[in-house]
Amino acid sequence: MRDSPETTPPPDAKARRAAVPVRVYTGEGFPRFDPEFYRKARSGARKIAEVVVPPRDARCFHAPAGHFFRIESVEGPQVGDLNLWNAHDLSERFFSGKTRAIHATHVSTGDRLWSALPYLRPMATITADTLDWYGWDADGAGVHDIIGTRCDPYTNLLLNGSEYHHCCHSNLTRALAQDRKIPLEEAEKHVHDVMNVFMCTGYSRDTHEYFMKASPVRPGDFIEFFAEIDLIGALSACPGGDCGASHSSDMAKCHPLKVEIYRPREGALQGWRSPAPSGYSRSHGV
Repeated sequence: MRDSPETTPPPDAKARRAAVPVRVYTGEGFPRFDPEFYRKARSGARKIAEVVVPPRDARCFHAPAGHFFRIESVEGPQVGDLNLWNAHDLSERFFSGKTRAIHATHVSTGDRLWSALPYLRPMATITADTLDWYGWDADGAGVHDIIGTRCDPYTNLLLNGSEYHHCCHSNLTRALAQDRKIPLEEAEKHVHDVMNVFMCTGYSRDTHEYFMKASPVRPGDFIEFFAEIDLIGALSACPGGDCGASHSSDMAKCHPLKVEIYRPREGALQGWRSPAPSGYSRSHGV
C-alpha cells in the first residue's frame, strides 16, 4: 500500500492520465476455441482414473494429451492450487503471467493455460466451468484467479514468525517429490505460480490491493480441462478452505477435492494433434 505521493503532479498530469487504453492481445493469432469440437470429444468419454486430494495436502495426477481432467468440489467449499508440467520435461510448466495477459485475471471456459518460455503453447483448455455464472461481483472479484501466487511457508514465517508446513507451496513440493521420486530440494524448484481453482479474488478499487473472499463453490461444482499435451498436474487443497477468512493455518474448515481423468471414445479426436512448442529460433538477434 502506497502513501500519498511526494512528487508534485506536472501541469499536464490530467492529459497524461487521459491516454486511451490499448488492449494488448485481441485474440488474433492465437488458436481459436472450438466449443463444438470439445463437446463432441467429451461426449461418451470414459473415466479412467480418480485422485482424491486430502484437506491441507496435495496430490499429483497424470492427464495424457487428448484426455479430459475435471476438478470437483465433493464435500464443502474448498479452494485448490493447481500446477501443471509437461510430463516429459518439468521445465515446461504453466505460465500464469502470460496466460493472464492473453486472457484475463480470472479464467473460465474457452481460456487456455499456456506454458513457460521458450515453449509457449497451450497446455490445457478449459472446456466446462459450473461457476461461469459468477462473472464479476460488486467488489470486482471473480473466480479461478491467476493473479495470486500460492500460500507459502516463507511468507508465513516472515509475517507470523513461525513455520507452517501445509501451505500450498509445501504441499505441491511434497506431492511432486513423491510422484517423481526426487528430493524435496529438487522438486521445490519446479513448483510455480498457480491457477487458484475455485478461489474468489480481486483487487480493491481504491488501492488496487489483492483481496480474497469466500468462494462460491459448492459440492458438485467442477471445472474441466482438455489436456493439449501430456501433463503432470499437482493440486493442493488449500489450508484456507474457502479462503473467506484466512490461509496458511489450521484455523479454516477444509475439505477434500477430487480429480477425475476421462479418455475420449475411439475416433473422437480425429484430426486433432497436440500443439507444437514455439517455433522461435531462439537466436535472440545473435
